[in-house]
Amino acid sequence: MNNITSILILIFLAITFLQSGYDKLFNWKDNVDWLKGHFAKTPLKNQVPLALLNILILELISGILCVVGCIELLVNNGRIFGFYGAVFSCVTLLMLLFGQRLAKDYDGARTIVIYFIPAILAVYWLS
Repeated sequence: MNNITSILILIFLAITFLQSGYDKLFNWKDNVDWLKGHFAKTPLKNQVPLALLNILILELISGILCVVGCIELLVNNGRIFGFYGAVFSCVTLLMLLFGQRLAKDYDGARTIVIYFIPAILAVYWLS
């Protein structure tokens, strides 16, 4: 039962981060332009491309680890990759939350919490 729940959450996180990473990768300029406005009144205003690259890398690592974690759970009941996928997901979400709070986008920050809850549950269940 716990494996099914863990697999479903890992799939949820993988879809979330791989789709988001894909969007950042293939719509880089649009994302940078939008984020420059979003962070215009913050200390990140001159660091947007670097911050976006950092988030992109973390999202791709998170998504890939979650996919590998699903496969590992199905093949040999292993939990290492899924655990690290969940941990990387939490770190990524905390960085996104920090950015939203810095930009005073409290609705955006609240939305990130919705993703954080299953991610932290995955860390707990896979540890």
